[in-house]
Amino acid sequence: MKKIFSLFFIASIVLTACSEANITATAETSATQSIGKTPTAETALETASRIEVNEEALKGVEIEVWVPWYGIESDLFNTFVNDFNSQNEWGIKVTVENQINFSNMYEKVTASLPTENKPDLVIALPEHAQGWYADGAVIDLTNYVDDPKFGIDSDNIPLVFWNQDLTNEARVAFPAQRTAQFLLWNETWANELGFDSMPASSEDFRRQTCGAQKSMLSDEFAENDALGGWLVNTDSMTAYSWMLAFGGGVLEEGNYRFLTPNNIDAFKFLRELSESSCTWQSITGDPITSFANREALFITASLNDLPGVARTFASEGSTDKWRVIPFPGENGGALTVYGSSYVILDSTDEEQLAAWLFVRWLLENEQDARWVEATHLFPLRTSTLELLGDYEKTHPQWAQAVELLPEGKLQPQLASWRTIKIMLGDGFAHMYRVNVSSGQVAAILAQMETMAKDLSK
Repeated sequence: MKKIFSLFFIASIVLTACSEANITATAETSATQSIGKTPTAETALETASRIEVNEEALKGVEIEVWVPWYGIESDLFNTFVNDFNSQNEWGIKVTVENQINFSNMYEKVTASLPTENKPDLVIALPEHAQGWYADGAVIDLTNYVDDPKFGIDSDNIPLVFWNQDLTNEARVAFPAQRTAQFLLWNETWANELGFDSMPASSEDFRRQTCGAQKSMLSDEFAENDALGGWLVNTDSMTAYSWMLAFGGGVLEEGNYRFLTPNNIDAFKFLRELSESSCTWQSITGDPITSFANREALFITASLNDLPGVARTFASEGSTDKWRVIPFPGENGGALTVYGSSYVILDSTDEEQLAAWLFVRWLLENEQDARWVEATHLFPLRTSTLELLGDYEKTHPQWAQAVELLPEGKLQPQLASWRTIKIMLGDGFAHMYRVNVSSGQVAAILAQMETMAKDLSK
């Protein structure tokens, strides 16, 4: 796979012109809705199970879980494992092996599939699960989710979380963690510049970025003349979010399609902002520090970045008010929701059920709330918000992000997205690296589309 990526990199340098319909299942359920209205699965567990496993057979069953985490996430998950092992009524025992990161996880799991040493449960990306499912290595969780006794109530899980792990009618995984990419906006500075509301459209965004840059020209410091607007971020989720904001995407009738009028509009808009010096790039600087010091009116960040932004504002002595906002487009805003999922590999009936029961326990509100407090990501269940009142008060930007979930969009539900998203990020970065003109963005998108079709074969 490294050879594929290096070929793209070479091609992108040689070709200077280089730099879903769009799957956009909107989260119809806000994380602030339906709190407490839906009973948990635990209130109806006396019904007979349709899963043909005798509960007595679960006693002493051991399952191995592979995780991609380190630090706080790994430590908390180990605590969860110890709690489950000591508390669960079936006598199931869980062991954990850390695979360092998602890339290493994917390679190790893929290599283990033909062997007897494969894990029972992994925390992986949805596109990884979809690839393993196509190879017959992952079970469909539908029967477990819907089981009268061992099932789970999904009514208070936002659809943008719930739908990502579907492949046609099969549930190939279950949400483990979810985050999103946002823009951060310095509200205090914007107000001083004459803008009394966050940008609701791409044209509003243009006016505010250019207004911030123009303000830099009016002071006595020449070294900041190129600063002020959006500090460009070329992550693949940023590129994808801008495409969605303009009504575009990367899929059309299930096939990759980049060269569309809406995608051209999105990339042209961004390049025109660059040509007007209303956006700028930093090679070595810290975007969060630039944001706190009023060098950028907008930066890009994800949920887990927000506590660091708050700390930086405090350490820099800034009292400015800042907000989380979606990527503004022609018809409102957009943001891309993504994250890891629980994937149960094909094994014995007893091991599969044991793994599912552990996953279901992890989704209970108490564990869900502890995940949020440790990682600062979204709660997976809206009912969990009842336990997060104090956290919400001390993390107001996190609460703003939760309120934006109805605008959240899915990533492509395809195994090939594993490589296509890397190509998208590389191409988007190249567009800025070689300073491609706004008139050439169609050529960039055409090359992306050709490479996407080649990579997905």
